[in-house]
Amino acid sequence: MNQQEALNMLKTHNFKVTDKRLDIIRFFEKADGYRTAKDLNTYMENIYPTISFDTVYRNLHLYQEMGLLESTTLQGEKHFRLRCSHDHHHHFICNVCGATKEIDLCPMDNLTRSLSGYQIDDHKFEIYGLCPSCQTA
Repeated sequence: MNQQEALNMLKTHNFKVTDKRLDIIRFFEKADGYRTAKDLNTYMENIYPTISFDTVYRNLHLYQEMGLLESTTLQGEKHFRLRCSHDHHHHFICNVCGATKEIDLCPMDNLTRSLSGYQIDDHKFEIYGLCPSCQTA
């Protein structure tokens, strides 16, 4: 998802596009992978010194509920990233830096036979490990 798609989604849900909301979108657009609420808060405090963590956290969860952000848990902490807007795929996620790599293979192609008679509403497939940069650090 890019900045314009995210702004359109905010407008579609009748949310006012404020500078703070736009800067949150910019933060995630620049980020390569998943980031924590603390990462976002640090970024926002540099721009808005009086911003509260509650404001940051509320917007994170608003964006997630709208489908603008995806989340995962790394090292016991929730991490967020902009939702992908292109073809169906999955991710490898680095446990250290949160960087992601798209995986075009879907394991559901093989699992549907095993789940005959079951209604599948959605699925999420993530592989966790270390990216090449974090392996050499």
